[in-house]
Amino acid sequence: MQKKDWYREAGFSSNLFMHINFLLRAQTVCFLQISNFFEVCKTYAVDPELLNQIFRQLYYYITACALNNLLLRKELCHWSKGMQIRYNISRLECFIRDNNLQGCGALENLEPIIQASQLLQARKTDADVQSICDMCTKLTVPQIVKILHLYTPVNEYEERVPVSFIRKIQEQLKKRKEAEASQNLLMDTKYTYSVRFPFNPSQVQLEQIALPSCLDLTFLKRL
Repeated sequence: MQKKDWYREAGFSSNLFMHINFLLRAQTVCFLQISNFFEVCKTYAVDPELLNQIFRQLYYYITACALNNLLLRKELCHWSKGMQIRYNISRLECFIRDNNLQGCGALENLEPIIQASQLLQARKTDADVQSICDMCTKLTVPQIVKILHLYTPVNEYEERVPVSFIRKIQEQLKKRKEAEASQNLLMDTKYTYSVRFPFNPSQVQLEQIALPSCLDLTFLKRL
């Protein structure tokens, strides 16, 4: 007698279980790579200021890729996917806090994808127009409108976003000061921050260092 799989007994299909299992493995691999990279930097005593700049750039890239994928894939724009994205982002936030990297600007770079996930989960009625506009301060007007257009109901009990609601959002967003300046739909995945190399004097007294003769560095002269 064959043993039944637990997910079949719970009413899940094998395809759904395989998909969930794949997502969990992908998340584990991603966070493991980030953790390993951080440990390598600490092992080789990378300057803290450089480490902050590295994770600021890394988190910008993660946000840009995630948000661009969301804006280009209709199947990702629904309520449950918003919950999943928010959970994944919370793990990235915890990593920054656990490793005392709060001051590097990485958390601020996550704001666009956080607000996009919140937009997917938010109520979309006429009474929520102002609250949605206030919530999505890090998203451009085209990005907000695009997500609302792509939003797909999870089941037959949920309605699509009415065109009239999207128009009210657009009218409200026109009041933004930066509305005319920020018209980009996709984030620039090739954008890089300028790198600053700090000068931190070494505590080692170089004039007192004795070089082993086996290194054959006789060409070096003590000043």
